[in-house]
This record gives sequence, structure tokens and C-alpha cells, in this order.
Amino acid sequence: MNTEPKNLKVVILAAGEGTRFNSEDAKMPKAMRLAAGKPMLHYVLQSVDFVKNKKDIIIVVGYLKETIMEAFPEHTFVIQQIDRSLGYGTGYAVKCTEREVGDEAEDILVLMGDMPLVRKETLLNLYREHKEKNNECTNLSVEIDENLALGRIVRASDGSFLEIVENRDCTIEQRKIIEYNTGNAIFNSKKLFEQLANLKNNNKSGEYYLTDIPKLFLEQGYRVGVHKSKNETEIFGANSMEELRVIEKILRDNSTK
Repeated sequence: MNTEPKNLKVVILAAGEGTRFNSEDAKMPKAMRLAAGKPMLHYVLQSVDFVKNKKDIIIVVGYLKETIMEAFPEHTFVIQQIDRSLGYGTGYAVKCTEREVGDEAEDILVLMGDMPLVRKETLLNLYREHKEKNNECTNLSVEIDENLALGRIVRASDGSFLEIVENRDCTIEQRKIIEYNTGNAIFNSKKLFEQLANLKNNNKSGEYYLTDIPKLFLEQGYRVGVHKSKNETEIFGANSMEELRVIEKILRDNSTK
């Protein structure tokens, strides 16, 4: 079976401000914070260099959007308008891309612009598993024996996927789960936008979570899977200067191997 990516669009979420950095640096979008001398978004884009037409890579921008648009002009951009009457959150951000994605894409790979440690090899394996198992949605997870403030992959007793629960919505028992959702996932394009219209924001954040989509897919009888990365560092994103320094060290260490 030929599982080289085709009819694939990539959506990278990079609209965030990064208010928790609290640094003296000039204001900039979170995805443009430098790690080992280059913006975090640079590394995310490197991981999808198998997409030959750069216009098929859609970057969702918001805060200081011109900074990103000028740095990576070869890509397609969607401006996320922050309007709480319409909604906000990762689900809303992806929904904003519907027109740019268009009708030709078979699948959409959604990535986080502040997670620069995700590897090209991992994303290709994610795509191949998605196609080989005829999934409508395949999530990327990492198992790491640490207590992280990230969503958990909840499985049934037989090991099959049940849902993703964000950290702040987890029960005490769910917080003991060590399989974390990375936020990166691939979806059937048409079915994704159909279900984005059904998202609810009845959670503690009041946000429209993209992570609720896999459960909606299951309720529709669609096939949902999880590809578990073997590299636990791929879970790391940067929401603070401390986390950015950890990522920077990993990038520098990897470059010397």
C-alpha cells in the first residue's frame, strides 16, 4: 500500500500570544519565540517538509500576525479573529481554516506551532497508520511517567480509544493516566468540518476543544485510533521561559548527535 502523503493539508495553530512567558523580550507571537536561534515555528515547519506545495500548509495566526506572515511568506495564512461571541479555543481555530482547506483535501494534519520537537519521521508514521487502518481520525500520543498539565488519552478495558480529557477536566483517577495527548492529530477533512459544527464548550475553560472531536467521531461510528510516539520529548511545548529553555537544550543536544 502506497502511504506517501497525498491530498493532505497541514494546519498549524500559531495564533497564541504566550502571556505566561513574562519576559523582558519584545512582544512576539508564542510560536516565534526563539529556541536554539530559530523560531519554534521553524522547527514545526521543518517536520512537514514532505508537503511539496507550501501553500498546502496553512498557518493560523492572530497576535502580531504580521511577524509570522513576513517570516514565512511561502505558506497560506488564516487570521483567527478573537470573538468570544463566536467562540475560541483550538476547535474554533481549526474551524476558521475551512475555506482555505477547500474540498480537495482528503485529510488534515493539525499541529501546534509551539511544539518544535515533533519529528518528521513521527508525523509520517502517524499518517501511514491513519491510512493503513482506514481511520477517520488518528491522534498522536506520548507515554511519559511524569505529572504533566496536559490532556489524557482515555482507553477502554480492551485498550481501544474512548476519549481525550483535558487536564483541568480530569477526574482524580484520570490524572493518574500517563498516556498524554500531544495535540497533534490527523483527520478526514470533510468529516472534521462536519463535526466542528457540533462542538460544545461546556467545559471549565469555556473553550471549543479540538480534542473533543475524536469522541464525536466515535459517536458517529467513525474509526478513531492513536499512534503512540516512541520519543517522549515530542510532548513538550513552551508556555514559559523555563519550558523554552528545556526545549532549547534538547534541540542543541540533538544537533550534536
